[in-house]
Amino acid sequence: MTNLFQNDRSYILGDPELDVIGDRDKLAQWRHKGIGPAFYRLGRKIIYRGGDLNAWANAHRVEPGKG
Repeated sequence: MTNLFQNDRSYILGDPELDVIGDRDKLAQWRHKGIGPAFYRLGRKIIYRGGDLNAWANAHRVEPGKG
């Protein structure tokens, strides 16, 4: 299991590292549909934990040729 994000770090919208999984609009769509990575909403701020981002990314890993 490879970590794309630092597990002990928090990421906020606008952090360039989040562009790896999607732009600001895509992340907003996923939050609205309830299909993206786990997040915290503190007031108007959206915060993603690195560990949650890694777990979400690993859950969406595709191995070609396997099922």
